[in-house]
Amino acid sequence: MKRLIIATAVLSILGCNKEKEGYSISGDLQNIEDGKMVYLSELDENTQPLKLDSVAVKDGKFMLDLPEVTTSNLNFLNVEGVRGNVLFVSENEPIKFQIYKDSLQASVVEGGKENKLLYTYLDHIKELNSKVMRIRKDLRTQATTRDSSAMANLQKEEEGLINSDLAYKKKVVKENPDNFVSILILSDMINMGAPANEAKELYGNLSEKIKQTSLAKALKENLDKRSKVGIGSKAPEFTAPNPQGEEIALKDVLGKVTLIDFWAAWCKPCRVENPNIVKVYEKYHDKGFNILGVSLDRAGQKEKWMQAIKDDNLTWEQVSNLQFWNDPVATLYNVRAIPAAFLLDENGIIVAKNLRGDALEAKVKELLEK
Repeated sequence: MKRLIIATAVLSILGCNKEKEGYSISGDLQNIEDGKMVYLSELDENTQPLKLDSVAVKDGKFMLDLPEVTTSNLNFLNVEGVRGNVLFVSENEPIKFQIYKDSLQASVVEGGKENKLLYTYLDHIKELNSKVMRIRKDLRTQATTRDSSAMANLQKEEEGLINSDLAYKKKVVKENPDNFVSILILSDMINMGAPANEAKELYGNLSEKIKQTSLAKALKENLDKRSKVGIGSKAPEFTAPNPQGEEIALKDVLGKVTLIDFWAAWCKPCRVENPNIVKVYEKYHDKGFNILGVSLDRAGQKEKWMQAIKDDNLTWEQVSNLQFWNDPVATLYNVRAIPAAFLLDENGIIVAKNLRGDALEAKVKELLEK
């Protein structure tokens, strides 16, 4: 009899545990009337939002019981009639939300280690963006006054922030190889121009479980593309038309050192950086420094592109297919943000990327003096 009682007790415990598998999301919603729907979505295998569930607001609250997840994923909450969304990571822990109708970005999310890391990282990004926006506002002011010394100092400050941010991201990814948020951070690093070899090493250290997520697979594909234009790789050949319609080939403009500069007339950070590139070109062109500008201007805006070349005194070769982000050269070089730049040696090998300000001049000087 005693054995039967023990066995029944064990089955009872197992049964209770079975019922508790999964996780729940719940929250309070400020100034959102009852009856409004809260929608839950996640990234699908194509990294597109896929709706999973929904629930109506009742007494200013909502709650959803969800099945256990084998791998975490990036999820979104949307509220009917409210623009924007609230991010969170699906994990087998209760997740609580405090959602504010007038400011979804100020919403508070509390969960397990995945969501704690996610919101620590998002707070870091908000602070970084605030500092960078302040610097770029100051740069625009100094650009009108042509204060080159002040502009150089601001560029150094921005470069320092970017380097510090990159170090922070690398540290977090290294310390959290089994956390889904590391994939999000690594994706940001790549989009910000982190060296492909460094990103590959960090990716390689992630757990196999994390690598099986759809976002990790998309990241791996992106990494493979970037490796083709990584430091140490041979710069892919291309041709594109100049303003006169003549086809210009990369191989025809290679110097002892060559800069492929992706920019556009509409790109304010590009235009702010142009005076520095002009200075370096004028100082080192006679010693073997060449530039090939690749513009990502829009179709039908050739005149704006040509006017920007004239206004910024860009006397080197310029090409553009006038296809905006669909430019085939930008696609070939996996350029998704500008300004972007690739520095090549005399053999067309990529030796540096995205150098600005004094860093560009220092590297050009170093390569020319070899």
